[in-house]
Amino acid sequence: MKRQQNLLIKNPVAVMTGLRGERARAGRVDLRIRDGRIAEMAANLAPQPDERVIDASRQVVYPGGVNSHHHLFQNLLKAVPEGMNQDLQGWLASVPYPRLELFTPKLVRIAARLGMAELLLSGATACADHHYLYFGGGTTETGDALFEIADEFGMRFALCRGGALESANAHPGFSKTALAPESLDAMVGDIERLKARYHQGKPDAMRRVVVAPTTPTFSLPPTLLRELAAAARGLGLRLHSHLSETQNYVNFCREKYNLLPVEFVAEHDWLGPDVWFAHMVHVQPSEIRLLAQTGTGISHCPVSNARLGSGIAPVPQMDAAGVPISIGVDGVASNESGSMTGELNSAWLIHRATGGAAATRAEDIIHWGSAGGARMLGLDDVGTLEVGKAADLVLYDLDHPRFFGFHDPGLAPVTAGEPARVSHSIVGGCLVVEDGRIPGLDLERLRREAAQGVQRLMHRS
Repeated sequence: MKRQQNLLIKNPVAVMTGLRGERARAGRVDLRIRDGRIAEMAANLAPQPDERVIDASRQVVYPGGVNSHHHLFQNLLKAVPEGMNQDLQGWLASVPYPRLELFTPKLVRIAARLGMAELLLSGATACADHHYLYFGGGTTETGDALFEIADEFGMRFALCRGGALESANAHPGFSKTALAPESLDAMVGDIERLKARYHQGKPDAMRRVVVAPTTPTFSLPPTLLRELAAAARGLGLRLHSHLSETQNYVNFCREKYNLLPVEFVAEHDWLGPDVWFAHMVHVQPSEIRLLAQTGTGISHCPVSNARLGSGIAPVPQMDAAGVPISIGVDGVASNESGSMTGELNSAWLIHRATGGAAATRAEDIIHWGSAGGARMLGLDDVGTLEVGKAADLVLYDLDHPRFFGFHDPGLAPVTAGEPARVSHSIVGGCLVVEDGRIPGLDLERLRREAAQGVQRLMHRS
């Protein structure tokens, strides 16, 4: 575990709070961090004898990014040739599904280190990983491995415990490559074990467990969907899954159940303020209203959706209707980048291409990427820079020529995008990135291990 320090962030060029409206920025203020929380935010704070001072005179301060949807194991599946020009269904069948059984706990650990390193170095301080490497008769060890790696890096981490149950509703075209399903008892039993061992209920929890079958419409029959929701709520756990990523999701649901996907999950107790779905690219206005009325959230994954040709989620319309919005990097096998900064930049740009220059504000993107993600995870003390909140923040370096000439440097990381160097990153008062490096991480060793892992998966033997 990382060690908490009393810190004083002095003279930042700008501070973006993660709040909305007039409170989106705090101006040129110092930040005092004590006992893992923001103790003061004011100009010209005097250093105390027990504080470490960080000179931020060439940095902007952001709230730590909360990546609300990821697949960390996919960090060893970037740019697989046979999937580069496939849509979602073809990509699933040719890239991850044939290799799922090859992911040993050792390979999962390598992939998780690679993914968490990239997240930390791109501004994320928390990650919700939708981990579905579970199957009948298989090991549950990989979920524990992810918590261990999160401890190693000092990240806030939520394991969205995925998998598929016994079902006649297999995703079309994947019967030859999908893993054998678990039983409901096996899934719930492991979730109970994970909750007892790792889950923390406090509003600044470092560890969370979430109930997350891979896809509600394909991964389990409707009766079990309702049972799983009841089991999750009985344990006090939140719910997460994929939904409406492509038009095929919508077509399948209409043809099989005569319902739109959001209507389908509503009938099976999968809407509410304790639920969020990834993607939600293809939704009707009536579904948006239902999401808003129930407080059901979305993890917006613009890069993956663009890369797979799935479309652009109507997130500005959802936001205007009151749907809770967050940002997810998604698995890098369908992204090739696990950068939180890159995802924020894409989210800012992509809606302007279709909705006009006023479709997205940079300040709102910052809010989605920090406070929005914290809301999905129920972390009420995380996601914004305010006195009394958990001290999760990042310092972006403005020394790169990319950021010279900015009239409003506070917006630079979102509007200019990569390369954007994180000089320091703090989680609960613990420094997890210092001077652009992750303390204790042997990058050369990680590079070698990743290359070996790719060779193992390339040959599928």
